Formats: sequence, structure tokens, C-alpha cells
Amino acid sequence: MHPAEELRYLILAAQREGNRIFTEALRPLGLTSSQAEVLRVLQDHQPLSLIALGNMLICESGSPSRLVNRLVEMGLVKRIPSTTNGRMVELTLTEKGEAMAQHVMSAEAELHTLLMRAAEGHNISDCLALLRRIVEERPAGEALTRRMQER
Repeated sequence: MHPAEELRYLILAAQREGNRIFTEALRPLGLTSSQAEVLRVLQDHQPLSLIALGNMLICESGSPSRLVNRLVEMGLVKRIPSTTNGRMVELTLTEKGEAMAQHVMSAEAELHTLLMRAAEGHNISDCLALLRRIVEERPAGEALTRRMQER
């Protein structure tokens, strides 16, 4: 197998395994990984317009309208009329959404601990640099960059 092909499949396999672990951790919360990402982005950056939220999501390309609608139905997110643009709404977490985002953060911390254990003895900075270079100037890489800049 060509090294580039192996790298491609290892990235895919690692992503799938990470998603499986995270999905299992979210199951008791009744959330999908995409819903969890929305809650965490809002927790870190609220209030956000739907467009601004969509620009920071990695799980979703395009508009996250359906994701947000479901979270509103679940009582986790609320829409508030924008103070600067009467035609826009801003998204924020409800009290229940804040509590759920805390649970998501705990599930993320468990996954992050597993990842750091797997990385022990390896130069993680080189790995991160390689992955950043792979996604730079790509939509998901740009979404991650926006999230990191907004913190």
C-alpha cells in the first residue's frame, strides 16, 4: 500500500473509531455527535446567527437549520430576535442546553484523554501540523480555524 493511501485510510479509520466512542458516550444524553457539536459551539461562542454557527461547524456543510430546529424542539436552544438586525435571530443555549453542553464537555474530555494516551511517546505537534496542512484552505479546516480564532 502506498504511504499516502495508508495515511488516508488511517485518518478515516481514526475518525470512525473516534466517532463510535463519542457516539456511545452521547447515547445516554440522547444526542447525536452533530447535535453535541452545535451545543458546544454555542456554549463557547453564543449568541450566534444561524450563518455564523454554520461557518463554525465541522459536522455539517451548508445550513444547520434542521439541526438547530431539533435542538429547539428538545428545549436546548432558543432563538432570540437580533438586536442589530430585525430580520435575523440569534441562537443561544437554554438553561437545559447549558447543562447538556456541560455533559457533552465531559464526554469530550473522556475521548480527549483516550487520544492523549494513544499519543504518548509521539510528537503530537508534528501530527497536528500534518493534519492542519491536509485541511488548510478546505471548508472543514476553515471552519475549525474560525472556531479557534473566535475563542
